[in-house]
Amino acid sequence: MTYKTDCTLPDELLEQIANQGLDVLPELIRTVINTAMQIERQQYLNAGPYERSPERRGHANGYKPKTVTTRGGQVTFDVPQVRDSSFYPQALEKGLRSERALKLALAEMYVQGVSTRRVAAITEKLIGKEVTSVQVSRAVAELDRQLQAWRERPLGRYKYLWLDARYEKVRVDGMVRDAAVLMAAGLNLDGKREVLGISVSLSEAEIHWRSYLESLTQRGLTGVELITSDDHAGLDKARKAVFGGVPWQRCQFHLQQNAQAYVPRRALKSEVAADIRAVFNARHRQEAEELLASAVQKYATIASDLADWMEENIPEGLTVFSFPENHRRRLRTTNGLERLNREIRRRTRVAVLFPNSASCLRLVTAIVMEISEEWQTGRIYLCLDHGF
Repeated sequence: MTYKTDCTLPDELLEQIANQGLDVLPELIRTVINTAMQIERQQYLNAGPYERSPERRGHANGYKPKTVTTRGGQVTFDVPQVRDSSFYPQALEKGLRSERALKLALAEMYVQGVSTRRVAAITEKLIGKEVTSVQVSRAVAELDRQLQAWRERPLGRYKYLWLDARYEKVRVDGMVRDAAVLMAAGLNLDGKREVLGISVSLSEAEIHWRSYLESLTQRGLTGVELITSDDHAGLDKARKAVFGGVPWQRCQFHLQQNAQAYVPRRALKSEVAADIRAVFNARHRQEAEELLASAVQKYATIASDLADWMEENIPEGLTVFSFPENHRRRLRTTNGLERLNREIRRRTRVAVLFPNSASCLRLVTAIVMEISEEWQTGRIYLCLDHGF
């Protein structure tokens, strides 16, 4: 059953927006979130306002004010209540986890005395000037419980697996280090993607990748038929140890980039890229192998290092030809994880430098958790008509 709620903005608010622009943003946020929470309560009760229905699950019980600090300033929302107190709207909480994690990352820098003037200014704007270590510790503990539960949730059957890594600056024992952020996304039984987990460590060595992949299987990950990733250091050995019988598709996008390092003259770069692209865009594997053999022969005399590299590495990007044609475009690269990397980069750019690995893990988990939830409520990523 679907209920209609008037989601239009009041005329006076529209006029304010026209006259004041972004200055009226807090009121706009309040109106939109309040409307979303009202719809949630109607769906929870299975009945509209004042509607008599045998399917009704309870009764509305007014509203309770709640003030939240957002980037637009403090906003007081009208949180809908039900009589048995079993309902709490997710519209208010969704989107706030990563905001909270970012604030905590900045707050930790502030109370530990490692913040720059820029970080101190941002902290004061987002959180307020009076920030104590006790306040930060309490907030961290509360958020960490939620994020850890998500990272350790049970998994199930996933047909395809995408793996990627990125680096963030973290302060360790007074030194600035590069921490590797490992991430995995899987395609579930409904044809939708999920972020399966996140791990942060000071290296991308085999031991980190292996521990991370083993944690996924220990949580119940099974049914994987293809793994797509770049040729990350340490990943190859870890993947073979944990998923030894699963085919591997090397990311074609990264292969294209890697090839450029072996092109001896700038004038050849676009030609080489076109030849490799033709191999990847072939109609079937046999055609791809024929085009590859032709390209290797073509460059054997004018760019021998490139020819040797192509012959050895390009076949690792052709595994996808063994899978359904309508799946190949999204299986042949890790570009589907670019949204994750872009959102992580956008938030961590504000933090600049994390005071410790736990702070980095907290913010990154909150970000990808929100994106994963969006994927689950969005459109199907790949149609699995024939199942597993």
